[in-house]
Amino acid sequence: MISTAKRLEGIGEYYFATKLREIDTLNQAGKAIINLGIGSPDLPPHPDVINTLAEESAKPNVHAYQSYKGAPALRQAMADWYRKWYGVSLDPNTEILPLIGSKEGIMHICMTYLNEGDEVLIPNPGYPTYSSAVKLAGGTARPYELVEALNWEPDLEKLEQEGLAKVKLMWVNYPQMPTGQLPSPAFFEKLVAFAKRNNILLCHDNPYSFILNKKPMSLLSVPGAKEVALELNSLSKSQNMAGWRVGMLAGNKARIDEVMRFKSNMDSGMFLPLQLAAAKALQLDQSWYDSVNAVYAARREKVFKLLDLLQCRYDKNQAGMFVWAKIPHSYADGYALSDAVLYQANVFITPGGIFGSAGNKFIRVSLCCPEERIIQAFDRIEKAAVTTVDA
Repeated sequence: MISTAKRLEGIGEYYFATKLREIDTLNQAGKAIINLGIGSPDLPPHPDVINTLAEESAKPNVHAYQSYKGAPALRQAMADWYRKWYGVSLDPNTEILPLIGSKEGIMHICMTYLNEGDEVLIPNPGYPTYSSAVKLAGGTARPYELVEALNWEPDLEKLEQEGLAKVKLMWVNYPQMPTGQLPSPAFFEKLVAFAKRNNILLCHDNPYSFILNKKPMSLLSVPGAKEVALELNSLSKSQNMAGWRVGMLAGNKARIDEVMRFKSNMDSGMFLPLQLAAAKALQLDQSWYDSVNAVYAARREKVFKLLDLLQCRYDKNQAGMFVWAKIPHSYADGYALSDAVLYQANVFITPGGIFGSAGNKFIRVSLCCPEERIIQAFDRIEKAAVTTVDA
């Protein structure tokens, strides 16, 4: 009998993959579930982006294998984008690596740097893929707890007191997912200094910086950050191109070359017209971001009302395409509230515990759903009386 590799031990199927199957079963039974859980943008890219893809795809000479490093036009657009919006100068020839989505980059980084026994600091709560990628690469995930009292920032002094001799990488993500916490320049400076003191490679995952955030920031804007940091970014959220799978890795030449050694053995580059369309997307002006954020802001107001109905507590200043909210004491955890809403009102809301134990008392609501559906979800929850007194 053929068995799976040991590297898969302790690696379960992604939560949303199994939950979506359950929701599909409920839909087949006529439940018509309103999904407020998944963070997949439901809005299209800019029309110019779609037109570029169509026009370039019609050309006869664009269907061959492409460079492993990405098209020069895309790398230049990425460098220009970083300079314009983040104030960060990157050499498009040596300091940028286009990716087939930034999720791919998480795995590439872990496979490039981790050996058995290496520890990696993982945010709790945080994106589950960080932990999975670390384990698949043979490393050991070491969660660090984020708490509301510390503005969802790591206690760096405590981590140093606990000892960091085996730690090789640290995953950070600001604006933070799932909490929506925005970074400050001072916090980013502290992170870079911490990494330098402890010889740790900072891996900053930065896909949410343009969503409901007036001041996008890059960790690489901190002087000296390139010495100790890599940054992932993505067009999935900011450009409504999640299914297109276009991301990027930014850092100094040595780090990019190292990751390239692994990546070049994993894929053969992206379709050229898609890369050129992505370059067009990165050239969009402020009006594009304003239009996207106007939609999310209107939806967020409706989600706030839904959370008020559920007697949850939340910060109105959080960024990103979700709202992170603390559940009332009358529920044991976010799973209990999520199940109550799903089975009583046919609305799915993500339990915070899937992002780590520190999220057990929270839920996360996606803004990737039209206003009318959020209003309908509110009406369903109100009608089903999915509320209890906060004891």
